[in-house]
Amino acid sequence: MSNPVFSNSQVFGQRRGAAPVAYGQAGGVAADAATLEQMYSAPTATTRDTGRMTYDDVIVKTGGLLLLLIVVAAATWQLAPGIWPIGMVVGLVLGLVNSFKREPSPALIVAYTVAEGVFLGGVSLAFQTMTLDTSTGNAQPIVLQAILGTFATFGAALFLYKSGRVRVTPKFTRFLLIALVGYALFSLVNFGLSFFMASDGFGPLRNGAMGIGVGLLAVGLAAMSLIMDFDAIERGVRQGAPARFAWTAAFGLVVTLVWLYLEILRLLAMFNRN
Repeated sequence: MSNPVFSNSQVFGQRRGAAPVAYGQAGGVAADAATLEQMYSAPTATTRDTGRMTYDDVIVKTGGLLLLLIVVAAATWQLAPGIWPIGMVVGLVLGLVNSFKREPSPALIVAYTVAEGVFLGGVSLAFQTMTLDTSTGNAQPIVLQAILGTFATFGAALFLYKSGRVRVTPKFTRFLLIALVGYALFSLVNFGLSFFMASDGFGPLRNGAMGIGVGLLAVGLAAMSLIMDFDAIERGVRQGAPARFAWTAAFGLVVTLVWLYLEILRLLAMFNRN
């Protein structure tokens, strides 16, 4: 798996074709016709009835976390954009803690979301300021464009996955893993060189055409990571994962969406910088 949130969990880590994990005890006696008829006519079981994760759980929790993220980001933008480095550090620490926890902690996941909101609010303003036209005092609306681009990419990735046009195969997984490791090493080198070499604000290895090319590659990798996340969530639901792991699924999606948003925002800043 590419996203450590899912790959470090036994609930989401199994691949297609593997023996399913049993989270509940199945009955060993075959049901008769009357029992089957009663089962089919009964109302749909809810999460409270089954104690298992559902897609609705994941959607509600993901939507709630994204709403909180946007509210905190907007407040930081207006009130204290300069504290974004604190949000970045705290978000990184909490992200790692949540990624490697065996059991999800809603409180820590919410805390991560708040920290990321602080980070995104400040860094979004900084990127948009790069596009400021000093003669008119107007800046390009790259933040709104990045938000729309993020949700459009999310929708496209979900459509491609659900329609079967893109499948998570071992080859797909290996390619994405190698590409992500390569991109992570490239980013670390770029960050290190930024202390010794001049750049346009994105690091010396992300200037000009090369920077745009790397940015487009990163957006593609983030979109592929979303598809991997969808596959992990589908496995979790199919295998009857406990309901509490909907928090893990929502957290994993938020992590990937934050990365995707930042890559799109960076690209737009490169295109529109004055």
